[in-house]
Amino acid sequence: MTTLILNGAKPLNGRIRPSGNKNAVLPMICASLLTTEPVRLTNVPEITDVRKLVAYFEQLGSDVRYDAAAGTLDLDHGGVCTTGDLPELPLGIRSAVLLLAPALKRLGRLAFDIDAKGCALGIREIDPHIRFLETFGAQVSGGRTMSLEMSARPCAASIWAEYASVTATETFLMIASAAKGTSVLTNAASEPHVQAVCKMLADMGAQIDGIGTSRLSVTGADGLNGTTQRVPDDHHEVATFLALGGVSGGRVTVETDILSEMPLILDQFAKLGLQFELGGGEVTVTGWTREVTPPLTAQMIPKIEAAPWPYFPADLLPQAIGVAVGCTGDVMFWNKVYEGALSWSGELAKFGVRAHLSDPHRLVVFGNNTLRPAEVEAPYIIRVIVGLLLVAMQVEGTSSILNADPIRRAHPHFVENLTALGAEMHWKDA
Repeated sequence: MTTLILNGAKPLNGRIRPSGNKNAVLPMICASLLTTEPVRLTNVPEITDVRKLVAYFEQLGSDVRYDAAAGTLDLDHGGVCTTGDLPELPLGIRSAVLLLAPALKRLGRLAFDIDAKGCALGIREIDPHIRFLETFGAQVSGGRTMSLEMSARPCAASIWAEYASVTATETFLMIASAAKGTSVLTNAASEPHVQAVCKMLADMGAQIDGIGTSRLSVTGADGLNGTTQRVPDDHHEVATFLALGGVSGGRVTVETDILSEMPLILDQFAKLGLQFELGGGEVTVTGWTREVTPPLTAQMIPKIEAAPWPYFPADLLPQAIGVAVGCTGDVMFWNKVYEGALSWSGELAKFGVRAHLSDPHRLVVFGNNTLRPAEVEAPYIIRVIVGLLLVAMQVEGTSSILNADPIRRAHPHFVENLTALGAEMHWKDA
């Protein structure tokens, strides 16, 4: 167990650049398997899931050169052998589901235990991926131990998804880019990281229309070519650094080229009293009034709703909650994406926060809390750890967040970056 120790109420000040987007780099790495030509990725974040995918490719026989310090990853799958025993998918990571389409297309067959090693390939996650692959011509057999085969080039398909799943959309994009003909996905996800995958596959030779919308049309290429791509900055991390700087009482500037993705995100944090200045490829948090912006309809409680892009991202809801506990007014948070994703809010009471979990989707945080240091236990949810850290950042004294190690899966050098800005924090391994 790894614990994050923080001495709060220390202002953060300075400039920082965000990491590459975790949710973009993982499907981009997986998509490289669709070509036999070299692929180069830059601005690659140093996170554990990247290393696990790299290890899988090395077992396949790929030529991999990963320079974590420089943030570059060179991949050449020309030497991959499709006969004999194949290595197991890295089922210990959720992103393994993103390997299904490119690995099946490249290798012709896959077999895996969906319950193996406590992997995140649960029934809810894997169903749309399997249905999509079947629609493109994959043969699926088995139960808990599942086998997939695809002996011929996939044929184009038209799919209307039940919901706008990011990873299922990426599965569609990868298999459709290699398919014969034009495929259409209605109710597609449109997040910035999905758009990054679209751009990469288009540069590799697929024709993709509707990027950034809920309807994607993909004309596959006979053979996808190599490419060089920059992993986009992580808008989650941009918002996280700004929120941490604001609640600490400091002034933090984030340098990034994704300001076009930030208007709604900044607007929602501004509802909680955070103040920003933008311009010249950077955004600065300049203050925090702690006042919640009231709605014009007096009978309504102020609220922040999280839903699929272009709504406010569900992955930023914990950070917004972490800011709201220090505000003077009440706020309702509504997660329209994940049921039960707010159950961690019980840990807030240990800090002295008054909150009410209305149902599996809605949480009310009351204002004017008297906060105190606390030891809290984080669930295995990266952004929740950051949300708890935002509370601890506001409190004078020492707080501890147990089981905080998953934060390294999305935020490389997180403690070092915040320490450089003035935070007093460190890791403690049990």
